[in-house]
Amino acid sequence: MTTAILSALPEEQGGLMHALQQPEQLQHAGRVFWRGHLHGQPVVLALSGIGKVAAATTAAALAERFGVARMVFTGVAGGVGEGVQVGDVVVAQDYLQHDFDASPIFPRWEVPGYGRARMDCDSALNALLLEAARAYLADAGAHFVADLPNAARAPQVHHGLMASGDRFVSTAQESSALRAALLASDHDVLAVEMEGAAVAQVCRDYGLPFAAVRTISDRADDSAHVDFAHFVQNVASRYADHIVQRFVRML
Repeated sequence: MTTAILSALPEEQGGLMHALQQPEQLQHAGRVFWRGHLHGQPVVLALSGIGKVAAATTAAALAERFGVARMVFTGVAGGVGEGVQVGDVVVAQDYLQHDFDASPIFPRWEVPGYGRARMDCDSALNALLLEAARAYLADAGAHFVADLPNAARAPQVHHGLMASGDRFVSTAQESSALRAALLASDHDVLAVEMEGAAVAQVCRDYGLPFAAVRTISDRADDSAHVDFAHFVQNVASRYADHIVQRFVRML
């Protein structure tokens, strides 16, 4: 059973490609895929590019062309939930598209044809990702002092709702308004990014288990563009490497 591991950016996959055993490069749908083995498990590594359409195209290609059995997205996100800070890890329980609005025909955020706004992630895969993330944060210890010098506490793992949209949320005003609007409809979102909800919907269509783990790179506020660039280049790759490889070993 082949596992697809997706990210939007190369840094978000860390050294996974270098760790790939018997790597084989394939091109399809304008994308480069790497097929091989990690810790004895067959995998396909893919970079989706940024945004929901790009992510959906990649997920459909993985289902149709490569026949993967499950998909896992790893990357970074902006923290908007209370108590979610830079350096924390969020494992998605479910997803919604925060920029989707077909009202008044359908309720805001509801995806027509599905009768729901939120797409569930796979509980079994979630459990493995949570275990892998907690184990990594527990083992990493002092490394975080250098990585996150301004952190008020050690990084933590969260499990809950993530939201995707074709917009980089980068002001405190926008972040606050987005969270407030979602919370008013009982959508207590922890983090925002730009791909996961699309992959969750594609996986639902194909009947494939899906899970996602995101490291918080910024607080989706006025300094987000600075924090994001630094974090992706200096920290995100290590998180991805350790958490995903621990996860793969547990499959």
